[in-house]
Amino acid sequence: MSDYGHIADGTTAPAVPTDVHQHLWPAALIERLRARTRPPRLDGWTLHLAGEPPYEVRPEDHDPALRARLDPDLRRIAVSLSSPLGIELLPPDEAAPLLDAWHAGVLALPAPFEGWASAQLTSPEPESLALLLNSGAAPRGLVGLQVPAVAMATPQALERLAPVLAVAEAAGRPVLVHPGPQPPSAERLPAWWPAVVGYTGQLQAAWWAWQTAGRALLPRLRICFAAAAGLAPVHHERAAMRGGGPLRLDPGVFVDTSSYGRQALDAVVRVLGVDALVLGSDRPYATPTDPHLGAAARFAVRVGNPLHLLEGISP
Repeated sequence: MSDYGHIADGTTAPAVPTDVHQHLWPAALIERLRARTRPPRLDGWTLHLAGEPPYEVRPEDHDPALRARLDPDLRRIAVSLSSPLGIELLPPDEAAPLLDAWHAGVLALPAPFEGWASAQLTSPEPESLALLLNSGAAPRGLVGLQVPAVAMATPQALERLAPVLAVAEAAGRPVLVHPGPQPPSAERLPAWWPAVVGYTGQLQAAWWAWQTAGRALLPRLRICFAAAAGLAPVHHERAAMRGGGPLRLDPGVFVDTSSYGRQALDAVVRVLGVDALVLGSDRPYATPTDPHLGAAARFAVRVGNPLHLLEGISP
């Protein structure tokens, strides 16, 4: 496969393999989480969340030098705040110092790392977000905005969130929809339950909210759903059967590969086409997967499609 790719105007550009979805906590954010007395908080390296069992964080997972060596072929790695922490949904006075630590820390990371911005959503400030997105521009800055899927779980919720998403649209930046926090459960559940049941349910709801109302609200926004949108695209036949209407392919809508392998990603590609699929590994919680769709598809998923998502440049 050539090291160069064709872009929309017929010229060529060096191929830039890109992972659009990893997590890496800057030291300042870690210290802020340790200073908290209620979830989300860190006790040493034990993470406490309201809706999940305690999680033992591995310090080496948040070392930039060690992380970069895991994927030496990647030229761009976009890291995002872990939305299951629930930081975006905290009261403004609690969210602000954590978000400030995140943005300052991620902007200071060395290449190949870049960052997704996050916004306080209980009392959003679109003007502040606009300044953040426009001052921390890529490369090696803020590539776009991440939002928790729970913030757009219905068409009405998406409409309420639209003024925040419109800031990214106006800046020409994409949005990454990521699973958000899980509510506490009175029942004892397996440790994997939130990620397998809760997160996928959140993503499916966000996908259908977008399919119902998103494009009418935000006609130019590029948007990516993590973890193949919880495989929501595979349910379009059922949606059509139940009155949801036919699938409308949208070149501005993407899904990433995180946590899914050949069988699931093959099914998604059969619905959306390969142009909608981007590499998103979810490191350190998962590892990159290869759907084994051939050399051309591999180039699209790792190079061409991420370029389209992040920069708006069609391969």
